[in-house]
Amino acid sequence: MHFTGVSLVKLGYVVLCPDPLCFEDRRDPTGRLRKGDYERYEFLRYDRIGSYGHSMGSTHTWLVGPWEPRIRCMVGNCCLPTYEAIHRHTLLHCFPNFVPGWHRFGDTPDMAGMIAPRALHLNLGELDAGSPIDEARAGLVSIGAAYQAAGASDRFTFFIEANTGHVLSPAMWQKTQEFFAKHLI
Repeated sequence: MHFTGVSLVKLGYVVLCPDPLCFEDRRDPTGRLRKGDYERYEFLRYDRIGSYGHSMGSTHTWLVGPWEPRIRCMVGNCCLPTYEAIHRHTLLHCFPNFVPGWHRFGDTPDMAGMIAPRALHLNLGELDAGSPIDEARAGLVSIGAAYQAAGASDRFTFFIEANTGHVLSPAMWQKTQEFFAKHLI
């Protein structure tokens, strides 16, 4: 109605404009519930939260995951840069990948491993220059070990698509949907 989101974007702000469940375009499609009752109805059906992110959004997913226990299922697409890869390949990566002082304790996969025992799936492109595959593969082994130690090996999966770069491919999207269907429904 007011287009404040668009106006703020034009001023240079990053804006999230969610359409809340049970309001506006997401109202009761059947029209059978009284005003206000649809929100209560949906509240009873939705008690699990998932998180999906691509690229920097993937980084945000596995950085927030260890600290937000309400997120039960996470999928990261195309971003698992390790500090080892950043240094070896002289990558100038985006700021969310650098947690000051963390390198003394471990690498980025060690952060993602702290999500265990909650569900985590990572999609990677074999040719993604931002997540060099040799170090990413080693990182996946590290995350897998954390899940095994937590008794949750079945809740960590990954998919590496050959000859693919920094994209959300149809195969990656299919893996994402399957993972959410398994862990959020």
